[in-house]
Amino acid sequence: MELIEKLQILADSAKYDVSCSSSGSKCSGGVIGSAMAPGCCHSFTEDGRCVSLFKILFTNYCINDCKYCACRSSNDIPRAAFTPRELAELFINFYRRNYVEGLFLSSGIIRSPDYTAELLLETLTIIRREYGFGGYIHVKAIPGADSQLIYSLGLLADRMSVNIELPSEESLKLLAPQKSREKVLAPMRSIQNGITQRKEELTLFRHAPSFVPAGQTTQMIVGATPDSDYKILRLSEALYKTYNLKRVYFSAYVPIGTHPSLPSERPPLLREYRLYQADWLLRFYHFSANELLSEEHPALDMLLDPKSAWALNHLELFPVEVNTATYETLLRVPGIGVTSAKRIVAARRGHSLDFADLKRLGAVLKRAAYFITCKGKYMYSSLKYDYSFIYSSLVASAPPEATPAPRQMSLFHPNGDDNKLCLIQ
Repeated sequence: MELIEKLQILADSAKYDVSCSSSGSKCSGGVIGSAMAPGCCHSFTEDGRCVSLFKILFTNYCINDCKYCACRSSNDIPRAAFTPRELAELFINFYRRNYVEGLFLSSGIIRSPDYTAELLLETLTIIRREYGFGGYIHVKAIPGADSQLIYSLGLLADRMSVNIELPSEESLKLLAPQKSREKVLAPMRSIQNGITQRKEELTLFRHAPSFVPAGQTTQMIVGATPDSDYKILRLSEALYKTYNLKRVYFSAYVPIGTHPSLPSERPPLLREYRLYQADWLLRFYHFSANELLSEEHPALDMLLDPKSAWALNHLELFPVEVNTATYETLLRVPGIGVTSAKRIVAARRGHSLDFADLKRLGAVLKRAAYFITCKGKYMYSSLKYDYSFIYSSLVASAPPEATPAPRQMSLFHPNGDDNKLCLIQ
């Protein structure tokens, strides 16, 4: 098979994995790839720069038959596989032409988990050692692979990820019988142990080898099973606490399977969006999953963001006076984020704030106005401190929040000439 055909097949197969983002890591040392903080495809660094990633599967052959996966063994699709040398040279050539800034490498499982991990390790070794690439590499750990192979991959990668895919053991047994919760969590545990070990070594040896400096991530599929938002958030929270994950990614199920338990239609993308908003509250606003949802109310509100929905369910805690409330209290007010809360705390040391000041400091008053007072007064004299009134007002002022379907960046020309490489959205 020609290399261009392999590239077409395996780049297209990689589009279902969303567990990659800007690493935030910085590289130096006079090697190629070290000119900037490297990142990933369709992501943004802290300075607002858009960065791109060569996102590819090593192979879409797979011995597993996960019913929700396009690469499952029972699916009749074109198959291809690179050699380590082919993929390494392809990536370096793309990098030198400034098509991409980093690599996201995943793979189906060919022959066995250990054999697949060895192929990925050989690929990264060529890129790092032979070509001297010092930029960003994100590699997927192979569930079931030997822990030593996982560790060796971590020594060459900036970030690693292990996809949990489904939120419950029951769902895995039904749709991915070759997988188990332990097989998925074992490499995640190995990566966490390696990161912890590296931190300890750095206290003793300044030049201790780097191991997954940008941390690890995972991905969960939303809507393929009846698992509730509450169960998904509980699992995400446990993963953050237990394995110190950098990020949990959510991917709305794409109907590519034929199993009778799988839905025939794609779930609303708004659900995926709400889960990302709730996940943000878990990571940066000190919320817990049990505060946002419960067994009695397991679904996120599709009309309101999770923070506004929480505040409406806890009206006894509001309104708060912005001139006296603590930083932690301000963080819980809809329309006030981390940056604006810090600005408010700093600005009120000089003088009492009013609503015009809050707007200049970045607060979103169309949400915050219902939950705060300035100098003891509401923003609107006609405001009714009533659940139904505030709910309907927030819903009426909320912008459309549907998100477009995720699309893989194409390396091929839109007019069909596959010999002309380009970058399109």
